[in-house]
Amino acid sequence: MSEHHDHTTDRLARALGWASLGLGTVQLAAPMVVSRLSGVDDSVRARRAVPLTGVRALLHAGALPGGRRPAPWAWSRVVGDAADLTMLRRAAARRRGHRRRRVMAVTAVVAGITAVDLYTAARARRQRLSGTGERGMDLHAAITINRPRQELYLYWRDFENLPRFMAHLESVETRGDGRSHWKARGPAKTAPEWDVAITEDHHGELIVWRSTSGTVGSRGLVSFTDAPGGRGTEVRVNLKYDPPGGKVGAAFAKLLGEHPEQQARDDLRRFKQVVETGEVIRSDGSPEGTRALRQARQRPAQPVKSPQLVK
Repeated sequence: MSEHHDHTTDRLARALGWASLGLGTVQLAAPMVVSRLSGVDDSVRARRAVPLTGVRALLHAGALPGGRRPAPWAWSRVVGDAADLTMLRRAAARRRGHRRRRVMAVTAVVAGITAVDLYTAARARRQRLSGTGERGMDLHAAITINRPRQELYLYWRDFENLPRFMAHLESVETRGDGRSHWKARGPAKTAPEWDVAITEDHHGELIVWRSTSGTVGSRGLVSFTDAPGGRGTEVRVNLKYDPPGGKVGAAFAKLLGEHPEQQARDDLRRFKQVVETGEVIRSDGSPEGTRALRQARQRPAQPVKSPQLVK
C-alpha cells in the first residue's frame, strides 16, 4: 500500500468529520424541517430523536477532522449508522404514500454513508495493525540532485546501498523478490532489526516499501522526477515511522538532536554527496559527516579576548 493511500484514510476521516458538523448543525437548528424532509414529522418520538442524532454527529465532527486515532470514531459512526438504518426501516414499514417515499430516500442516503464509514474504519484499522498508521510520525524531505533520474532510481533500488548514506542503518541484506533485512546501528545485542518488503516499484519513478516484521514499524516512499530547467532530479521521500519507545522515545531522540525528521533531511544530503561526488564529504570539524547529535554539541564561535598589556 502506498503513502498516497495512507493519506486517503486521513482525508476520508476529515471529510466525514466535516459532513457530521454540517448535518449535526442542521439537525439541532431545524429539527422540524429535518423531520418533515425525512417523512417522520407525524411522530413525536421521531421528532425528538432528530436533535439527539445531531448531538451524536457533532461529537464525531469534533473528533474526526484532526483526530490522531480515527479508527474508534469511524467504527462508532458505523454503529450509529446501523441504529439509524434500523429506525428508518421501522419508520418505512409504518408509513404509506409520500412519507414512505421520503423515508426510503433517506434510507438510501444513510446506506451510502454507512458504506463510506465502513471503508474508512477498515482502512484505519489496517493502519493501526501495521504499526505505521495513527501512532507513527509522518516525515517528509526533498532535495534536487544533479544526476539523471534513472541513475538515482537504480542506486536507491539496491537497498544494500542505503547504509552508505542513511546514518542510522548498519546494514541491509537483500533476500530476493523485493524483500530485505535491515539492521540499525547500535550495540549488537540491542540494535533494532526488521524485515522490509517492496510494495510498489515503478522503474525510474517510484519505490514504496514497508516493514513486515521486527522491532521497527515503518513505511517509506521515494519518488524521482525531472527537475525543471534540466537541473537534474528532484528526490522526495515520505516516511511513516513508529519509533522504538513510541512518543517517549521520539521525544528523547529529539532532545538529543536525532529527531527522525532531521535524520531524513541529513540522509538526503548525504545521498546527494554520494551520487554526485562518490563519497560523503566530511570536514575536520565533523569527521563523521552531518550528524545532528554531533552538531548539537557544537557551540557558537566566541570572540577571543585581547591579551592584557604588560605595564
